[in-house]
Amino acid sequence: MGDILVGACSWTDRQLVASGWYPRGRRDAEGRLRHYASRLPVVEVDSGYYALPSRRNSELWVERTPDGFRFDVKAFSLLTGHPTRPEALPADLRDRPVDGALLDEVWGRFTEAVEPLREAGRLGAVLFQFPPRFAPGAPAERALEECARRAAGWPLAVEFRHPAWWEAERAGDTLALLSGLGATAVGVDMAQGLTGSLPPVVPVSRPSLAVVRFHGRSRAWGRGSKEDRFRHDYDVAELAAWVPRLRRAARQTDELHVLFNNCCADAAVRAAETMRGLLTPRRR
Repeated sequence: MGDILVGACSWTDRQLVASGWYPRGRRDAEGRLRHYASRLPVVEVDSGYYALPSRRNSELWVERTPDGFRFDVKAFSLLTGHPTRPEALPADLRDRPVDGALLDEVWGRFTEAVEPLREAGRLGAVLFQFPPRFAPGAPAERALEECARRAAGWPLAVEFRHPAWWEAERAGDTLALLSGLGATAVGVDMAQGLTGSLPPVVPVSRPSLAVVRFHGRSRAWGRGSKEDRFRHDYDVAELAAWVPRLRRAARQTDELHVLFNNCCADAAVRAAETMRGLLTPRRR
């Protein structure tokens, strides 16, 4: 069975910092990361979606975490076709038109920023989360092929938000597509019965890595504030129902990342610690 690493989708979220999960004396930037890494073995850098990460930050993250710790970095919004405010770009790029030249520059800077993590063996995955309008079809497949070409050498992971990708009649084709591109298929947990609901499955497309992200089960998915969309406290029964699926996936991979994105106060880290306990074999 592969290693199962469980963590949260941020260690810097303001509500988490305010929740009291970080002890006194560990609430500065260095102290927070060192404390987080002493409790959980993987974290997602969701800030990479909102602004280009920096090489210096990656170097500091390597210094402040132990060998074996993993960072899953969420790709910058412009690289996945999401609306991107000019203010999210570096100052010298804000007045440039969004064209191929700008995309080349952004890809280059993103690559440079995450390289220290890759060199140190800390880069768990680079997560490309595509928007709900990214539906199956030839244009999407071409975009995925281009993404895989540019991300060659990275542990590429792909999360779809359009439910058609994982409908029963298409799921096999989706899995084959991602496998052929050398990309990890990302499974999700979310509220069911909504227009945009994805099924609670763990698709395994690469033998080296599988990823599952737990978004909470808010009925406000796709609307409202961030807190409205992701507010959810997982109870033990909800988490325990996932254990057989996660163990089944771990038997097919070298490493499985389980990440909690129910980012309200300390709900994500508490759920992560509970899930770790459920997945840890008990000694007899």
